[in-house]
Amino acid sequence: MTAGTVLDRPWFAHYPPGVPTTIDPARFESLVAMFDDTCARYPTRPAFGNFGVFLDYQRLQARTHAFAAYLQRELEVAAGDRVALMLPNVLQYPVAMLGALRAGAVVVNTNPLYTPRELKHQLNDSGARVIVVFDAMLATLAGIIDETPIETVIVAHLGDLFPRIKRSLFNFVSARRRGHRLPAVRGSVKFSDVMAQGRRLEHTPAPLKAGDIAFLQYTGGTTGVSKGAMLTHRSMIANALQTNVWMNVAARAGEEIAITALPLYHVLALSLNCFSLMMLGGCSYLISNPRDVDQFIREMARVPFTGFFGVNTLFTSLLNAPAFGALDFSKLRLSGGGGSAVQRPIAERWQEITGTLIVEGYGLTESSGALTANPLHRADFSGTIGVPLPSTECEIRDDAGQPVPPGTPGEIWARGPQLMQGYWQRPDDTAEVMTPDGWLKTGDIGVMREDGYFEVVDRKKDMILVSGFNVFPNEVEEVLAMHPAVIESAVIGVPDDRSGEAVKAIVVVNDASVAPATLIAHCREHLTAYKVPRQIVFASELPKSNVGKILRRALRERESSS
Repeated sequence: MTAGTVLDRPWFAHYPPGVPTTIDPARFESLVAMFDDTCARYPTRPAFGNFGVFLDYQRLQARTHAFAAYLQRELEVAAGDRVALMLPNVLQYPVAMLGALRAGAVVVNTNPLYTPRELKHQLNDSGARVIVVFDAMLATLAGIIDETPIETVIVAHLGDLFPRIKRSLFNFVSARRRGHRLPAVRGSVKFSDVMAQGRRLEHTPAPLKAGDIAFLQYTGGTTGVSKGAMLTHRSMIANALQTNVWMNVAARAGEEIAITALPLYHVLALSLNCFSLMMLGGCSYLISNPRDVDQFIREMARVPFTGFFGVNTLFTSLLNAPAFGALDFSKLRLSGGGGSAVQRPIAERWQEITGTLIVEGYGLTESSGALTANPLHRADFSGTIGVPLPSTECEIRDDAGQPVPPGTPGEIWARGPQLMQGYWQRPDDTAEVMTPDGWLKTGDIGVMREDGYFEVVDRKKDMILVSGFNVFPNEVEEVLAMHPAVIESAVIGVPDDRSGEAVKAIVVVNDASVAPATLIAHCREHLTAYKVPRQIVFASELPKSNVGKILRRALRERESSS
């Protein structure tokens, strides 16, 4: 049988009635055209909400025109220039993101929790000229801006897009919580001033094409240092269409309100909670700080939400909060899980309290979001990653790149219109994970069952998954090596009830007086919180191969047997 034929696709039998086996990624020329289409169909429907304030589609559209005009006229941003966004889930994010795309720019999504070292790498690698940064994160940028190509800093305050009285109140409270004056940063301008000036300027439509890069979405990929996955307008539209037709089984156009606690700078929420929901004329209700569970639940109580998408840790934190069970779940039709495996006990508790099944899916930054999902008409939690989405092929291959029979473990390979164009300015890294005939080697070890469902059983590389975020041992080991007491180290992932996995470092030191807490504090200075080792243990030596390579696998095996 030829690989990739219809006969090789037993998963089609599990597609819900009405779900097509293919989508047309050429339906829209660009994400901006897709957005404008929705604005024409649902002008007065709310598009995004935050702290009880809503932007409908026509008002959001007008604000994206103003932001685009400012970029073009005042900052001379040209097609293909990179604009970085360092924002949590606030209303400025969709305005700036869609406005930058409207101007023809490439959006560089930046984690607001990055340390100066991580931020500097991303800004230099992407070559971003402009950054939109949340005020609370300005200090991080201030320390490294002179070592980057950034020319203009647009500073966003929480209440910028709120009504006047509410804006003043929220900005006052935010400043009090911040507890310090904002640092002076060269080239800075207020987001509110950008919008005021942009409304008086004329926007020139950018000649966008489907193959143009829309996002540089940074990831470790399956190997090495953080690099930018080039996600095109076409790839993002394709994934939005794929998840959109998949959700149509349960979704109702023009009526959906999804709770968006996952950060929009992460590809999962960007594809699903933003673009796919947008196609439905839905509303994404933004949770700015999901770590504040009490406030999170109060925000959920404001809206008759119909959808909720999260990761295992998010479900767990809500289920453990007494007030969560008192929410009104009568409108909730769809709960989705991704980023990392949802544990069965958590899924069962969620279904018991909310009355909805968590539908698990699987994807990568390199696939613009989802590759597979469980069918929405299932009545039970499958514990699998489901089946490939329309126009998506998945195969299990051996180390020689040959397909293996159902039930046999191997690397998950995927092909479809949602795949990235490659890694930004890294052709060698691209060639390692993408084949000439369009397959992506995911680096995950999986199994395809006889019925066409897929399971992830392990990871081919040493990547650690903490609450859905990738942590790569090389980066943590490099930071540890910066400390004068560290001779060498090995970083592995260990099971953790809260985050799925936690980072553990085994370290050889030259100073017996140094304590694990000292090295953890050192890591906190240079790494985002989820990358910081939860545990550090000392060893006299590390296991190595005959060529001197540290064997993390041996350490993982030792950990699992202890």
